[in-house]
Amino acid sequence: MPNLVTQQTGEFASWSTWDDEPYEHDLVGPFYFRTDDKGPVCAFRAERRHMNAGNIMHGGCLMSFADFSLFVIAADHFDADSYAVTVSFSTEFLRGAKEGSLMEARGDVMRAGRQLLFVRGVLTSDGTPCLSYSATLSRVKMRK
Repeated sequence: MPNLVTQQTGEFASWSTWDDEPYEHDLVGPFYFRTDDKGPVCAFRAERRHMNAGNIMHGGCLMSFADFSLFVIAADHFDADSYAVTVSFSTEFLRGAKEGSLMEARGDVMRAGRQLLFVRGVLTSDGTPCLSYSATLSRVKMRK
């Protein structure tokens, strides 16, 4: 299982992250998450390094954040001895996100079978939808 760390300071104090996910934490993130009265929510602040030449967030960054959020949204469906991998992933770009925006992701597990989970969600930029997504995750038992 990933190493869960709770932020102690800054904008995302009391939010959690997985600090042993090199791509998501070190390269494009860190991305944060918590649960509130509406369920799981993921967030990060858009920085210059996330932008493309048109000064809007690079689509690959949006998709990376959406992929990260899948596992937060579906976390209650994993056992201590399992994890999951993304087997299909579909996105629709709705609007660009600008530097400085608060990026958030929310979603739902639509169906959870023995091996497959079907998840959908929406990313927002300062509350405005900018990406919708759906995915299928496959549970994988950890090797001992």
